[in-house]
Amino acid sequence: MREELTVLGQRPFRRLFLSRALQLLGSSLAPIALAFAVLAMPGGSATTLGLVLFARSAAQVLLLLFGGVIADRLPRARVMVIANVLAFVSQAGMALVLAAQTGGVPALCALATLNGASTALFLPAAAGILPQVVTRDRLQAANALIRLSRSAATVGGAGLAGVLVSAFGADRALAVSAVLFALSTLSLRGVVTRAPAARTSAPGMLTDLRDGWREFTSRRWIWQVVLQFSVLNACFNGGIYVLGPVVADDRLGGAAAWSVIVTAQAVGFVAGGLVAMRIRPRFPMRTATLATFGFVPPFLLLALGAPVWLIALSTLVNGVCADIFEVLWSTELQQHVPQEALSRVSSYDALGSFVLGPLGLALVGPVSAVVGVERTLAACAVLALLVNTATLLSRSVRDLPARPAAPDPAPASAPAPSGEARSA
Repeated sequence: MREELTVLGQRPFRRLFLSRALQLLGSSLAPIALAFAVLAMPGGSATTLGLVLFARSAAQVLLLLFGGVIADRLPRARVMVIANVLAFVSQAGMALVLAAQTGGVPALCALATLNGASTALFLPAAAGILPQVVTRDRLQAANALIRLSRSAATVGGAGLAGVLVSAFGADRALAVSAVLFALSTLSLRGVVTRAPAARTSAPGMLTDLRDGWREFTSRRWIWQVVLQFSVLNACFNGGIYVLGPVVADDRLGGAAAWSVIVTAQAVGFVAGGLVAMRIRPRFPMRTATLATFGFVPPFLLLALGAPVWLIALSTLVNGVCADIFEVLWSTELQQHVPQEALSRVSSYDALGSFVLGPLGLALVGPVSAVVGVERTLAACAVLALLVNTATLLSRSVRDLPARPAAPDPAPASAPAPSGEARSA
């Protein structure tokens, strides 16, 4: 473990790690504070909250591909700074709207749209920046540490949001989220990256999108895994995040039982990050795809009405498997996709993986009302098992070899002069 942690000795990564941790904490805190804020407004309801969340989600989905183009054109650390500034403005604006009790839902929707745009900018840049900051032999350890910070931020953000909303109000909780984004932006000042390959021309944005699509589709193992996760995420969103609480409320003891189940998954995320930091499989995507079978047991155990402890054990295993997959997947993308196209490929990955998620949320209620909750959960389990098996049977996925972990030239370790194109 000590050897894996040596990546923190690289100052650019250390600053990036701190920035990501602060950004993830702010991102985990904000949705909870916003939900309570909207519901507490005069006339606040699930419908008004849905409108605000839809505005954010729609902006993120619509702009995600363009975020990938921008992150491949500009220095990625600079794009992350711009995204964090937009997130700061949106969160601070929401806090002011709620504190002043003016503007109402339309103002919150507008600010949520700005927040979704910031996420669409941030994600592709964050996905592409690591190979420019750490050497190739430390990529997997760096990805695992980022995932660990995400897991810790998810747990810590939820707890911090509860304390802040209860003690000070949702508007001040959103203000704290804005401060975290500001601190994340300041931390990026110490991140200097190696330059990507120079471009011989400056094509238009549509040409960039087409070239990114060509890079994405030319690697069968990438688009096959993305198709797999488009189905898995639709099943998980509907089956676990919607029907899970229904089963908990009907048969397991309510919110307290569901909290135990969700917390077990968060613990699994942390454990999975620690495991992923150490393993070095010869065929990384074979190991990653085998890990996706850990998504199946929670569906079955919820459908069978298993006891809380057994369902919690299955979500803990799911958390471990999910983080192992994410670390290996991110590392292989960074190893096999050219640096100059990595953010665009990552944006197609994110869009494809989550595009069916809203469909799962929308359809699971009507379907379960017709065929029953248990049968719907069983169907999700079967569907997840089928797509996982189909992906594992693909030779392009199963036999993708690990790239040699020969060190790249050392990344820059000191800030570049003011105006340097590679600094933020």
